[in-house]
Amino acid sequence: MKITSNFDSGNIKVIEAVDPLNIQLEINKDNQSDFFQWFHFRLETTAFQNHKLHINNLENSAYPDGWEGYHAVASYDRQTWFRVPSEYANGTLSFEVEPECSSMYFAYFAPYSYDRHLDLLAWAQSQHACELETLGETLDGRDMSVLRVGIPSSEKKKIWITARQHPGETMAEWYVEGLLHKLLDDEDPHAAALLSKAVFYIVPNMNPDGSVRGHLRTNAKGVNLNREWQTPSMENSPEVFLVLNKMRETGLDMHLDIHGDEAIPFNFVAGSEGIPGYDDRLKELEDSFKAALLTVTPEFQDEHGYPKDEPGQANLTVGSSAVAHEFNALAYTVEMPFKDNDDLPDPDYGWSDRRSYQFGQDTLAAIVNVVDKLR
Repeated sequence: MKITSNFDSGNIKVIEAVDPLNIQLEINKDNQSDFFQWFHFRLETTAFQNHKLHINNLENSAYPDGWEGYHAVASYDRQTWFRVPSEYANGTLSFEVEPECSSMYFAYFAPYSYDRHLDLLAWAQSQHACELETLGETLDGRDMSVLRVGIPSSEKKKIWITARQHPGETMAEWYVEGLLHKLLDDEDPHAAALLSKAVFYIVPNMNPDGSVRGHLRTNAKGVNLNREWQTPSMENSPEVFLVLNKMRETGLDMHLDIHGDEAIPFNFVAGSEGIPGYDDRLKELEDSFKAALLTVTPEFQDEHGYPKDEPGQANLTVGSSAVAHEFNALAYTVEMPFKDNDDLPDPDYGWSDRRSYQFGQDTLAAIVNVVDKLR
């Protein structure tokens, strides 16, 4: 029996793995940080033998409430990820499996590999009206990439979509993959309507270093990128520094920043009610987008989510708030669950890569409803 995480986005610490019925594990912290919650590892063993796995010390993880009602995901082929019934008690997540193959993978959510990220960029740039630009490099020397979809003009709206500031929130890049496949479909009516009026700037992965390192929340230096938007730097947060400068170069009329939430089992958005310049125009844009998304997909709801900021109390180090404030634009943080969507529960897969992909596609239809109102 062998347990390893020595691969892209792998993360686990083996405490004891002698008895298949008593496998004891922990999760490594993000580099130079106390954040930890993301795990991804492979179990190599004898098929059709019972195994009991325990991931410990989770009371000290980034979001302990995220483990209540959570079920781990597993895969044999790294393509289909299904839920494994799990129990959380006294800081330990436990699950029991009888592998059907000699090799079985486990993860916090369906991984989105760096190779798949590169494949997505390569595919997208080969499509009509899409260009790939490298803005610079991360601390580990990886490319910071943005895709421009559409032909720029002064009359067109500039819509920015960023994803995966927190690398363990892999559902964000699955969302972007779905959105890109729809937006670059030359027979799709929503895409045609949008590209006649707007240019999209899309960053599928804001944190490639953290993604490869198996981090939950930070970049290579242990910095939480979604607290860097007020004063980013090439020394600590080149990812934000480069993207924000590009936003200033192109202009911005709308921004969606795509995330995942560990604890809340619903899809929701967080707006910019607390920024100093929040007014009736921004409120109308937010309300119009939410109303459209509610109409488009039953996967979205507006009852559960984060408390709204009081007027003038927004945290301007956070991406969507900083962008809404600087550009006086519609800006939302879009959150998806690590668990399941309790409005439409699926005991076999929970909230999944495939549902994230579809949610990204559905979002485009909602943007059609607000694009004429942007300025």
